[in-house]
Amino acid sequence: MRIGILGGTGPAGRGLAVRLAAAGDVVVLGSRDAERAAGVAAGLVDAWPHRALAITGASNEHCASADLVVMATPWDGAVATVKPLADALAGKVVVSMANALVKEGKEFLALVPPRGSVAATLQAVLPKSLVSASFHHLPASEMEKLDAPMAADVLVCSDHAEASEATVALVDRIEGLRGIDAGSLSQAAAIEAFTAVLITVNIRHKVHAAVQLAGFPEA
Repeated sequence: MRIGILGGTGPAGRGLAVRLAAAGDVVVLGSRDAERAAGVAAGLVDAWPHRALAITGASNEHCASADLVVMATPWDGAVATVKPLADALAGKVVVSMANALVKEGKEFLALVPPRGSVAATLQAVLPKSLVSASFHHLPASEMEKLDAPMAADVLVCSDHAEASEATVALVDRIEGLRGIDAGSLSQAAAIEAFTAVLITVNIRHKVHAAVQLAGFPEA
């Protein structure tokens, strides 16, 4: 699968890119600056010379032509990033991984966007796309370290069954991760907000904890 990551040059985008490429996907990092995206992509490939990672960099416009698109920009730039790409993203699964957070002292606090979540806001801006919310609770700094094993459950929500299924399948491709369908896009508000709690716990205890749900049968 060819996966585009809008705003993919930041920590979250880079981490997801290397994990998906390691799973065998072709990844295009998008940016407003195509040259910057190409440089970041080359750096990721060079960092893992024995992995043969299929990662390239391009403009966000080019990135939007991928089979499935992930929106990895900071939350406050999400709408400005996707709005000009609405036509290119029509009919496609668009995965929102942004969280509306603000740092206050040594803690992170959740903000409430006008529509309740970043993902719901993107669905309103992209009415012809199939928006899902996912990848919120993964430590970005650890994602980029391919030699560091990961074990986490990744919640997925969407108002479109096709988007939920495609996003869960995408998560499952990454070693150590398990995608879990968490319901409709209305759940994104709680999922995004909980990220503030998890980051604060990680800062307080100097760890890189992720979410794992008990009670599921073993695969």
